Amino acid sequence: MITFAQYLQKCSYDGLSKLVKDIVDLAHKCVANEDAPECTKPLPTIFLDRICQVDQLRDSYGDMADCCGKADPERNQCFLSFRVHHPDFIPPYQRPAADVICTQYQDNRVALLGDFVYTVARRNPFLHAPAILGLAAEYEKALKTCCSESDIGACLDDKASAIKERAKLIGVQQQHGCRILEKYGERTFQANKLARFSQKYPKAQFEEIIQLVQKVKGVYKECCEGDMIECVDDWSELVNSLCSKQDVFSSKLKPCCEKPAVERTSCIVEADFDEKPDNLPSLVEKYIQDKEVCKSYEAGHDAFLSEFVYEYSRRHPELATTVILRVAKGYETLLDKCCKTDNPAECYGHAEEELNKHIKETQELVKTNCDLFNTHGEADFLKGILVRYTKKMPQVSTDTLLEIGKKMTAVGAKCCSLPEEKRLACSEHYLSIVIEKMCKKQESTPINDQVTQCCNEFYSYKRPCFTAMGVDTKYVPPPFDPMMFNFDDKLCSAPPAEREEGQLKLLINLIKRKPQMTEDQIKAIAGGFTAMVEKCCKAADVDTCLGEEGAALIVQSRATLGIDA
Repeated sequence: MITFAQYLQKCSYDGLSKLVKDIVDLAHKCVANEDAPECTKPLPTIFLDRICQVDQLRDSYGDMADCCGKADPERNQCFLSFRVHHPDFIPPYQRPAADVICTQYQDNRVALLGDFVYTVARRNPFLHAPAILGLAAEYEKALKTCCSESDIGACLDDKASAIKERAKLIGVQQQHGCRILEKYGERTFQANKLARFSQKYPKAQFEEIIQLVQKVKGVYKECCEGDMIECVDDWSELVNSLCSKQDVFSSKLKPCCEKPAVERTSCIVEADFDEKPDNLPSLVEKYIQDKEVCKSYEAGHDAFLSEFVYEYSRRHPELATTVILRVAKGYETLLDKCCKTDNPAECYGHAEEELNKHIKETQELVKTNCDLFNTHGEADFLKGILVRYTKKMPQVSTDTLLEIGKKMTAVGAKCCSLPEEKRLACSEHYLSIVIEKMCKKQESTPINDQVTQCCNEFYSYKRPCFTAMGVDTKYVPPPFDPMMFNFDDKLCSAPPAEREEGQLKLLINLIKRKPQMTEDQIKAIAGGFTAMVEKCCKAADVDTCLGEEGAALIVQSRATLGIDA
């Protein structure tokens, strides 16, 4: 059901149930006779063949029907490209009335949970099957708890809201993992996971971590390609393997391994990092002071760097994996240079200060941003981001800039409330996700040269590139359009949230007029705008006042910015 719902997002539950029955019937037939012609095909091929037999596929899905003319694996890649996250064509989910849903659960549990799985899968086509099954288990727990409460509706509202947020968060993380694998290849994906698992399981031996990384890469490959049956099987195998080696990996796995099978995966993924071993020796001796570093490096480049990432990561649980990858890349670049010199040891002897620059840059950025967020609040933080990012990429639509600004502000809200030692990893991780999503979008609609340059950077270097990006000096603003600064009575009468959004859009449109404008110029124009709103919202004739004062403000703003009439 999950597989079909993610490929055919417009299909009804009943329509998909027929396809599911066809596949189940075929499975029974193949168990009885493995050599039957239709049983020799790989499972993904069987699913796609069945999809391509759907009546009126083109009427419902348009160009997606052309995918059926391609050979595998291109056919599958084609189908995946048509998946839409939370599509507009699916109306918002209407939960049955509280008493009805509890009766449905008692009378027909399987059908109710099947409908939940269908509902989540079609709205989240990139969510891996084990995650959806885990959410269904959470939903069932919620039903069991709430159906015995006096206010069933309020209880379900709370729990459903939490499940929805979890689905969104897991989906974002998994989509990001698939993007790294697809865009940057296995080496970057594995390096990222190596850093993460070494942080999470610092007591595990290097060889065990490497094996785990290989297994997770295989699982992601299946899941990201949409093969949800293999995806469930592979995750299950991986989780069982981890649970059989708790003493090797981490004591934190025990509570997860005691849970029912469908709940284990998400529990293990979200489990805390284990405590790092006591008295780990400094890495300086092995990787900087040792005169034979080049010999080890040249004997096995990737193996040497992998071990460096493992050793560095298990000592630094407070760092983001992207920061660790930047440190590793910096070390690799240094060795490439130094190992060609007459005195390599002297050349790489200052590596520690060099590598710490990557950490210092990120620490300072997080401190500055979290101080700003915690001192001035969410609204001012958002305005600051909008000013900076409109200057970097003024070509982006006002709505998209506002959306990016809100996402980055949400990162601030999430990460700056954490204890200080967890802020850096949190901020860097979620900002990487926001930036990666933006880069994916700009592949089909390029923004400007400097954004393209940053999006073509190594995965781990993108965030620093965007942070360092300056004003787009090549940008030529379009001719002045007074309608972009249309002041009407909504400035006074609209609900507060709508008023705030309208003002933020005006701020973006103002900076688009002249991205080089200074902070003082922005403050002067913003002050004039605030004075106009205060004056006109008290006036007897609001529209007339805004018309006159607005025209004066535009003239004054253009003079402040030195823009010709």
